[in-house]
Amino acid sequence: MTPGEMTSGMIADSIVNLCGAIGLGVAMITLYRRDPKGPLTRRLLVALGIIALLFLVRGIAWWSGSTVLNNLSAIPAAMIPLGALLVTEGILRRHAPRPAKIALLGGGIALGLAGAAGLETLAMPTAILLALFQLGGFAICAWLLAMRDRATLMVSENRIVGRLAVGAILVIPFIITDFRVLFPDIPVRLGALGALLVVTAILIAERGAETQRQALMMTALRLSSSALLGFAAAFVAPDADAAQVMRFCAIAIAGVLTIGLMVDALRAHFESQVPGVLNSVAASPARTRDALIAELARHPIFESARRYREGELAAYDPALLRDFLSNRRVLRRPDAPWGLVAADPAVERVMSLMKANSATHLIVLSHDPLDVIALAVPVISADPATETALALVRRLLSLTPETV
Repeated sequence: MTPGEMTSGMIADSIVNLCGAIGLGVAMITLYRRDPKGPLTRRLLVALGIIALLFLVRGIAWWSGSTVLNNLSAIPAAMIPLGALLVTEGILRRHAPRPAKIALLGGGIALGLAGAAGLETLAMPTAILLALFQLGGFAICAWLLAMRDRATLMVSENRIVGRLAVGAILVIPFIITDFRVLFPDIPVRLGALGALLVVTAILIAERGAETQRQALMMTALRLSSSALLGFAAAFVAPDADAAQVMRFCAIAIAGVLTIGLMVDALRAHFESQVPGVLNSVAASPARTRDALIAELARHPIFESARRYREGELAAYDPALLRDFLSNRRVLRRPDAPWGLVAADPAVERVMSLMKANSATHLIVLSHDPLDVIALAVPVISADPATETALALVRRLLSLTPETV
């Protein structure tokens, strides 16, 4: 399509593609930060860079009405199959057949130059050939992955292949909508939206199982809420129809996914700059328990921490506390009375100790002799991750010697 007067469809196409370019750029930064020297990471960065360049050039071309940029976007579009082949090689840890490389490289150059020439008489043939070329390139990659020797790959690598197959099946319908010459009645191009969904899934797949479930729930919430927002926003205009609703929904979903990727990347950057409790313990040069506790006191969660040895617990009946805490490691005040009745003498002693320090947690370092830490965890930090960190810190402290 030659850019001309701006229409609502062109505006939507441009916004979705610019969101796709930004989102893929953020994903590239995230992947590079996680594994800057990994061979598969480098190949992924090349492939994502080609796709991000395509979305960026297209978005600017359609927004500005530049025919030259619109024609030049054919070059990165034609190189996408080669990028996919590079990623396939990285996953399989072996070179693809030379004829496949030559075909995808030569075909990409030829079709890219043909599209960049911008000849009207070749617009339809070039669009058809480019669509077939991209599908053919993806088919070659799919064949190589399907025919792989599963025994030579690790379980995690075979799992990645399965996820890629599912991702490819899901993204192909989105890619097809990008060929407006072949499908002129489609209200908005969704190729960039499909790419955003895939990179979001890739970043989620690299997390742990529990974190994956949480990330999937948050992503589902983002998708559903953004789709509803777009649906509602479409009716601001009095002449809203199905096509306009689809455009608003696509813009809202692409925008929310992009913002989500940016927020997640920025949060990870901030967390890497300020080490958490476990990172502080791991990096600490402390060699004794007192030194390690002093190191922990620099962290906000442990600012109010106070250590009590058995001799300092005389007012709380150490013998009674020792028996009560014999099978307990970390006590949370919200869990009181910890399976007993509130009037139990041991419960009363522990509650009294916690109230004296305005503590929310009691960490048991040693049972005989009794050695505990009382600390107050701010309500904004009282989440499952902090509870897990406290349990791990307790284990590390209990294993740290009193003296060297």
